[in-house]
Amino acid sequence: MLSYFRVSIKLSHISKITLCNLRHHSTTGPIITKTRISQERDYSPNSHIARSNWLITKLSREGKISEARKVFDEMPEKDVIAWTTVITGYIKCGLIEEARRLFDRVDSKKNVVTWTAMVGGYMRLKRVIEADQLFWEMPTKNVVSWNTMIDGYIRNGMIDMGLKIFHKMSEKNVVSWNTIITAMAQCGRIEEAKGLFDMMPKRDVISWTTMVAGLARNGRVDEARLVFDRMPERNVVSWNAMVIGYAWNMRLDEAFDLFERMPERNLPSWNTMITGFIENGEFRRARELFNMMPEKNVVSWTAMITGYVKDGQSEEALKVFLKMLMDAMVRPNEGTYVTILSACSDLAGLCEGQQVHQMISKTVYQGSTFVVSALINMYSKCGVLSTARKIFDEGLLSKRDLVSWNGMIAAYAHHGHGREAINLFNQMQDLGFKPDGVTYVGLLSACSHAGLVDDGRKYFNDLVKDTSIKIREDHYACFVNLCGRAGRVKEAYDFIEQLGCKPSASVWGALLAGCNVHGGLIIGKHAAKELSEMEPENAGSYLLLSNIYASTGKWRDAARVRLKMKDKGLKKQPGCSWIEVGNRVHVFVVGDKSHCQAKPICFLLGDLHAQMKKVGPVSNNDDLVT
Repeated sequence: MLSYFRVSIKLSHISKITLCNLRHHSTTGPIITKTRISQERDYSPNSHIARSNWLITKLSREGKISEARKVFDEMPEKDVIAWTTVITGYIKCGLIEEARRLFDRVDSKKNVVTWTAMVGGYMRLKRVIEADQLFWEMPTKNVVSWNTMIDGYIRNGMIDMGLKIFHKMSEKNVVSWNTIITAMAQCGRIEEAKGLFDMMPKRDVISWTTMVAGLARNGRVDEARLVFDRMPERNVVSWNAMVIGYAWNMRLDEAFDLFERMPERNLPSWNTMITGFIENGEFRRARELFNMMPEKNVVSWTAMITGYVKDGQSEEALKVFLKMLMDAMVRPNEGTYVTILSACSDLAGLCEGQQVHQMISKTVYQGSTFVVSALINMYSKCGVLSTARKIFDEGLLSKRDLVSWNGMIAAYAHHGHGREAINLFNQMQDLGFKPDGVTYVGLLSACSHAGLVDDGRKYFNDLVKDTSIKIREDHYACFVNLCGRAGRVKEAYDFIEQLGCKPSASVWGALLAGCNVHGGLIIGKHAAKELSEMEPENAGSYLLLSNIYASTGKWRDAARVRLKMKDKGLKKQPGCSWIEVGNRVHVFVVGDKSHCQAKPICFLLGDLHAQMKKVGPVSNNDDLVT
């Protein structure tokens, strides 16, 4: 399959791909009607002024703001439309300071549209104080001005300030109500949103859809359905909101029933249903629906690629990615690249990952922190740690965020380079980055794999003291694994006993693995019992317990555990590994001797094993790892 991917990817002329910036917008995301400050028609009495205004508008929309300014400066007479158009053009190009200098000129002509444009520009740049000051200086305000302030506060996370402005409005339109209700619903204040909705003097389809989405998002899907059924009119977005509401709440049959009853469907309708199936483990149904789609966009393809990766079918994910590349109307986006790099990581497909990397280097996504982290992870999983570090180091410090640091720390952890992970963690903190829960998972894993028990204990204590980070089950599992790998099984068991919450299967699994390596029959039996109750279909726990019995000479007990496993019909997936040599992938399965060079390989392995036994145990030292 990997060779097939390699040949096919060359035939698809990837190097000629021009990136289309396709983005997926949630069908039930912020349903806020934007206020567009523009002049669709120019009522200037002077035809020369009208022509100049039209040209300024055209150049500004094309991003040619310098040329627009030149036309503006050469105008012998300027009306308020000309002033507003060029000021708005500067704002849209991100040149707020130049817009403000023009706005503040003594000879400038301003109206409520000009003032509102400046306020909106400051809000978009998160300069809330300046926007607020300018808003209250406005000689006259209309409903659009007030709505701009409400929307600005909400976008900057200041919902209560937005609500305060809303209540101060003497005149509100449906956009005012919809904006504040959407914000309340999305931040979980659903009762307040419902109260405002009930108070609305007039509602439109956006108002109703906002409430349907808000109730469903907050787990009140039955109430959402009642609101949906009361809607005087519905559009495709309303239907999508209800479908995704059912999907969010794991009620897939009702979601699909509604999907089939939709009078019309758009791409988000199909994507919503497919994503719902994938996220709820119904991958087969997602695949069937995907094959029925009349047309597909980047979201559809990315959803299916993600589904295959989640289902452990990374080779199939690569095949779907190839088919996507053959669709001339679709180009990968950031999510696609992150997901397909994950598939390459799972397969240790270095050559495929490198080709995807080459594609990314020709797109705007090469600077994305998520893509960079996925590349670091891919090269690390493929055994090329030096390239992973090179990618990390080549990124500008100003562009590095916590995701990039976490990715590199995890890469060192994966290869057992504990000291390098610790050094990078210290460097990250020196540069002012605050670690999060993911950082500590990588750091504790690095200490565990490198046998740095004391360092690991220190960092776990630091984590416990940091009240801003919520300790998760994977942190506990990492600490138990740290002690278990070092042979401190009793310490790991005592740690689990004093936990204030019920340990997860991963915690007991880490303890059982430690008992399997270092002994500890009593603790191992207890861990296996807990694990079998939590995961009765997990064959691994039975095999580990059987191994523990066998290592202590209790052969009857070992046989009894394996017999119990057989009676339950449990089978452990045989271990599988593969290596790529000369453009050919060689696959090896436990107990399989079908490879054409099986005899010389087994002889070589036996020879290496004998030499290792002669050398004996070697103390752990990071300096020995190259």
